[in-house]
Amino acid sequence: MTSSIERAQLIRGAAQAARAAARIVAKATAEQRTQALRAIADAIDARVAEILAANLRDVTAGEHAGLGAALIDRLRLDDARIAGLSRAVREIAGAPELLGRVERTEVRPNGLSVSRVRIPLGVIAMIYEARPNVTTDAAALCLKAGNACILRGGREALESNRALLRAVQAGLAAAGLPAETVQLVPTTDREAIADLVKLDDLIDLCIPRGGEGLIRYVAEHARVPVIKHYKGVCHVYVHAAADLDMAERIAENAKVSRPGVCNAMETLLVDRSVATTFVPRLVAHLGSKVELRGDDTVRALGGATVRTATEDDWSAEYLDLVLAVRVVDGIDAAIEHIEHYGSSHTESIVTSDPIAAEKFLREVDSSTVLVNASTRFADGGELGLGAEIGISTTRLHAYGPMGAEGLTTTKFVVRGTGQIRA
Repeated sequence: MTSSIERAQLIRGAAQAARAAARIVAKATAEQRTQALRAIADAIDARVAEILAANLRDVTAGEHAGLGAALIDRLRLDDARIAGLSRAVREIAGAPELLGRVERTEVRPNGLSVSRVRIPLGVIAMIYEARPNVTTDAAALCLKAGNACILRGGREALESNRALLRAVQAGLAAAGLPAETVQLVPTTDREAIADLVKLDDLIDLCIPRGGEGLIRYVAEHARVPVIKHYKGVCHVYVHAAADLDMAERIAENAKVSRPGVCNAMETLLVDRSVATTFVPRLVAHLGSKVELRGDDTVRALGGATVRTATEDDWSAEYLDLVLAVRVVDGIDAAIEHIEHYGSSHTESIVTSDPIAAEKFLREVDSSTVLVNASTRFADGGELGLGAEIGISTTRLHAYGPMGAEGLTTTKFVVRGTGQIRA
């Protein structure tokens, strides 16, 4: 076991190496970074057996340790999920180049040409739990944006993360980029997180992905900027003008397809005008799959299988096959409920009324707002980002799913012809 001093030195050494690598990656050509990304995808495909074997060790250990079903689902890799990892890396490789892109140019009255040009952030610290897919997504997005990254995955995914890191570093080597561009924190001690996020001279941004406890721990210890989202309390509102067949399909997908992820629906709001018809349908369709917790109206319409919802249920992130259901008196009441209990993550309205749809889009200020679609689309890959490095529910410096562009900033580039300031 390392001492606290030795651990802090290890972390600082890794961050210093990442800073040096970031300078090299930022100067690399777009072609070189694209070559590295494609080589990473090829390396993932070539190492499926190795990655699956490592993941099986993690999953077996997690089951023996009593990890919950949602965490095991996030941890587990199979052929299809690994194919999805390499496919996401290739999509990122094929995305338009960001670095050097001129965002705006104007000529000032004194003749100065002022532009804003996109540049990397530098070194990104990524802290996450049982999500081995984050290892390759974060590596690829950071590389696309010209950054280096230090990854600190949970100990429950350690073997999987190490196998994926070997694939990533093989791809970097194939393109002549330093292995230190992407690193894993060299210790699984929880205190290493605090050591890492204090390095404001070396780390430019920290992105934690995981449970609320992890994110609060990072935020409390960090001296570097932190992208946060504490909860994913996502809502679907079945409006008075909803197509109820569509609403039923969306509700099932939003809750059942992957209940353990942050974009799963946790609360269903039903307009009172359709509740008499829709609530019994919902209970008949989902009641055998999902534990339903409802208000008095929902319980009266749904029968004895619906449990009584408490005040805590309206703000709960279950990450499980549990759903809170509430009847509301119109769209204003639905929006008020979301404002009071939501987490600024994702909300959807099911309606055929374009005026109601536009009101919902305009007045609900969550980071992703949808009309007639499942909350499960609140995902970087689904929204055209190739993959995501995280979802921000704070408004600085990004909001919502973050892709490669969220890992860049802009600098001012000024061209003159000899101007001096009076």
